[in-house]
Amino acid sequence: MVVSTVLQAAQGSLATASTSRLGSAGFHKEGLFGAQCRHRSIGVVGTRRSLSIRASSDMNSKDHEVSPNVLTKILQTCATCVAVTAALLTPLSATASDVAFQRGPAISELSVLISGPPIKDANALLRYALPIQNKPIKEVQKSLEEITEEMKVPGEKALGPVERSVRQAARVFNQNKAQILADIAPAKKQEAEQLLSSLEDGLQDYQKQLETKDRSTVFPKQKELLRLVGNIEEAMVSKFPFEIPEEFANRPLLKGRATLEMKVNVKDNPNVKDAVLQIVVDGYNAPVTAGNFVDLVQRKFYDGMEIQRADGFVVQTGDPEGPADGFVDPATGKVRTVPLEIMVDGEKEPIYGATLEELGKYKATTTLPFNAFGTMAMAREEFDNDSGSSQVFWLLKESELTPSSANILDGRYTVFGYVTENEELLADFKVGDVIESIRVVNGLENLVNPSY
Repeated sequence: MVVSTVLQAAQGSLATASTSRLGSAGFHKEGLFGAQCRHRSIGVVGTRRSLSIRASSDMNSKDHEVSPNVLTKILQTCATCVAVTAALLTPLSATASDVAFQRGPAISELSVLISGPPIKDANALLRYALPIQNKPIKEVQKSLEEITEEMKVPGEKALGPVERSVRQAARVFNQNKAQILADIAPAKKQEAEQLLSSLEDGLQDYQKQLETKDRSTVFPKQKELLRLVGNIEEAMVSKFPFEIPEEFANRPLLKGRATLEMKVNVKDNPNVKDAVLQIVVDGYNAPVTAGNFVDLVQRKFYDGMEIQRADGFVVQTGDPEGPADGFVDPATGKVRTVPLEIMVDGEKEPIYGATLEELGKYKATTTLPFNAFGTMAMAREEFDNDSGSSQVFWLLKESELTPSSANILDGRYTVFGYVTENEELLADFKVGDVIESIRVVNGLENLVNPSY
């Protein structure tokens, strides 16, 4: 669907409604967050009130009547509005070719949205987000990750390509073991040597398992070996890779990663009672936001708090009782806020305080994208980029049709982690379910400047 088709479809949809009252919203689609889109602004409202995507314009017509001509003008001047309109008008069952945008004269900056299948696995996204450059270990990782696609072929036909991928991973590993070990941080050499030995043995075992032609063994062993690869890659990070800007340097910061366990009491669901999720928060790419969250976890801020939104698109919590929309620091008596914090691929440090759209970085790719079911991000006020505090949300989708940085979320909100185990349980959460506890199980030593 090209831009002109979007405009025509939008005009046709509004033709019969051009004299009806649409209120102050114009378009309104329940269940999506992002609050209001007034030309170039879409925001996640950090409060409990309803969140939606809405397009509106400066209207002179009585009672906010909207004509197709007005809508056309809006869409021709706002790439975001076009993307939102396409989402609203396109059936959910549409194919990729139905919803892909092509470059057109109306909006010169709107590039093709569909550029290839996005990485949707949270653990893979975290591996690729590490600040390392070792090519051999990345080749081992890639060969093992390709097994997921290869196993989509039914029956034993999939096992031939899987065996080739495992052999390729073992070959690259064996030929480059010294180069891999050379990039390990000096303080982590002993630990890494054990990991390398386990990976070598595991690759050999995997090849023997595949000889039995038993499909049931493929994914468990793949997960085990990729976990070892991820641990080896993390051992390659010798120090925190950049200096925190001075204005944020004294705040709680996570200079590395931390693994957390969140336990939720799910009410009125006989199939799920106590849901335990594992979350990895990433301070390499969002140290200020991740540090703020881990600091609040250590304060037990979220313990006993209810799920406050569960609309099929996001699960959200973090709004405390009382008039404040965020965490009130007892040391200052004021709400503690964090800046918008976006790491772009190829950059050495995050961008603070501005969306990628505001900076004109329309084609930039975020290091932590909204690709995975259970992507964790910081909610904020619609028109204030630096208003995040304690309200967080988890995305209940995977990026099927919209690759990284080509949707209305990437580059606008701070992603700082992913649910890496039992993420499917997020879909069972309802408003009123209670977070019994969130606790740090690994990586607390990476938190600096704690406030508790």
